Amino acid sequence: MDDNPTTGQCLCGAVKFRISGEFESFFLCHCTRCRKDSGSAHSANLFSSTARIIWVSGEESIKTFRLSGSRHVKSFCSDCGSALPVPQPEIGLLVVPAGSLDSRLDIRPNAHICCSSRANWDNDLPSIERIDGLPG
Repeated sequence: MDDNPTTGQCLCGAVKFRISGEFESFFLCHCTRCRKDSGSAHSANLFSSTARIIWVSGEESIKTFRLSGSRHVKSFCSDCGSALPVPQPEIGLLVVPAGSLDSRLDIRPNAHICCSSRANWDNDLPSIERIDGLPG
C-alpha cells in the first residue's frame, strides 16, 4: 500500500479518487481539442504507465467522452463537469488532469506541446498583471 497516495476530487466533491504510483511526465497541451476540453489556453495532464487509481466515491457520476477517429478521451463529473482522470488500459496509460488533484505535486511540467495550435491570445502571458484575488 502506498503510504503517501496522490488524492483528488471533482469540484462538487461527488467523485473522489486516490492514485498510488509515480507520474512519468507532465505536459501542457495547446492543441485545439485540449483547449476546447479545458476552456483555457491549454490542458495540464500528468501521465503514468505504472500508477493505479482507486475511485473512493462517485464512480457512478463519471462520464467519458471519446472523440471519434482519434485517441482523444475526456472523463468528467456528470454533476459539476470537472475534468477527471482517464484510465486507458488499452494503451497502458493513466492520464490525470493536474487541476483535479488536491495533493501537492513534486513534478513540474516537462514541456508545452502542440504549440503550433496555440491560441492567438496565448502570447507573452507572464507580462500580464498578476492579482492575488479577484479584480476590483
